[in-house]
Amino acid sequence: MDTEEFHLPLSRTANERLHAMIPGGAHTYAKGDDQYPENLAPVISHGSGAHVWDVDGNRYIEYGSGLRSVSLGHAHPRVVEAVRRELDRGSNFVRPSIVEVEAAERFLATVPTAEMVKFAKNGSDATTAAIRLARAVTGRPRVAICGDHPFFSVDDWFIGTTPMSAGIPAATTDLTVAFPYGDLAAAEDLLTRYQDEVACLILEPATHTEPPPGYLAGLRELADRYGCVLIFDEMITGFRWSEAGAQGLYGVVPDLSTFGKALGNGLAVSALAGRRDLMEWGGLRHSGDRVFLLSTTHGAETHSLAAAMAVQATYVEEGVTARLHALGERLAAGVREAAAGMGVGEHVVVRGRASNLVFATLDENGQPSQEYRTLFLRQLLAGGVLAPSFVVSSALEDADIDRTVDVVAQACAVYRKALDAADPTPWLAGRPVKPVFRRSV
Repeated sequence: MDTEEFHLPLSRTANERLHAMIPGGAHTYAKGDDQYPENLAPVISHGSGAHVWDVDGNRYIEYGSGLRSVSLGHAHPRVVEAVRRELDRGSNFVRPSIVEVEAAERFLATVPTAEMVKFAKNGSDATTAAIRLARAVTGRPRVAICGDHPFFSVDDWFIGTTPMSAGIPAATTDLTVAFPYGDLAAAEDLLTRYQDEVACLILEPATHTEPPPGYLAGLRELADRYGCVLIFDEMITGFRWSEAGAQGLYGVVPDLSTFGKALGNGLAVSALAGRRDLMEWGGLRHSGDRVFLLSTTHGAETHSLAAAMAVQATYVEEGVTARLHALGERLAAGVREAAAGMGVGEHVVVRGRASNLVFATLDENGQPSQEYRTLFLRQLLAGGVLAPSFVVSSALEDADIDRTVDVVAQACAVYRKALDAADPTPWLAGRPVKPVFRRSV
């Protein structure tokens, strides 16, 4: 379909209704309509497997499903059945349910590098609990974050370091310091500069690039030597890198780690896991001062924990991680070939681990461009591909990949025209898409 003929009138109306009642028009900034070309932000009606339908009736092949959370595909039968079974038995009680025991046992069997686990509903609560625990255990105030990683929590200790820091006291932000990924010397310099002040090092163990040889093990050694807690944010790497996360793949064990996203296949469940001697500070069998670790009314809803158990069983029994990598490799190869064939191989660039692919859109000078991203997204949407990233789900079929590559090739042909004109504006039909983290609207 030509982008000039592609319109979403019902989605446009629904977006106006969303903005009238919900700040930002979405409950997650990354889902905002500012992340999509103007007037081409689909509002979803429903999804099945690797496909979604918008309220205008258009069907899309979907990537990055649920911000990487729906890794098995929408309405996965095994997950749906597990959830439905628990809903009929009640979802929340005044005391722990037996499902909490079973879910903890399943998680610790899947991630054997952890000794205890506590469940919550979102990743931010889990990472902030890890920070609080590290500060309590060490008695130190500062948090050292990997400055190259885009997101850790909605809480002040992290958001205060972003361009959207309004409302957060400088005194809070000043306690957060940053180190670059992959540079052990820089991390040690930071620990030396703030001698006996850093409570923890927190990072994603891997992102769009593999950790340099010895890097994670080196951080483990630095944390031990300087007496701070090593925290792996495995919200994305958990399950997508291996069933046991990046720590299972790379063989480096953090003191604490946090999981979410793929854990519930779209249902709200996250986990804080780690060493028993640390986790017990938030329990009832610890002789020191108690730590308010995690206490959430809905953290152990039975149906979400049942979903998590079904997800883990599916991953282990069906080799889902391997399938994600195989699908991603097929997609990456196809996109690269299509881009090269249209003469834009150096401008439409696929990056990342095969199970977690993203794409960069570069201008005629090889610089990242929101304008060219807008052009590319418009062409993909018109071709029935909803792809803020190229992160795959295991529900994709080879035919979906092949169709995606065909649409990418068509988009790259238009991209080439814009590059030749040194101006993508005629193909934007409105304002460019915008970064999530920015100071002004």
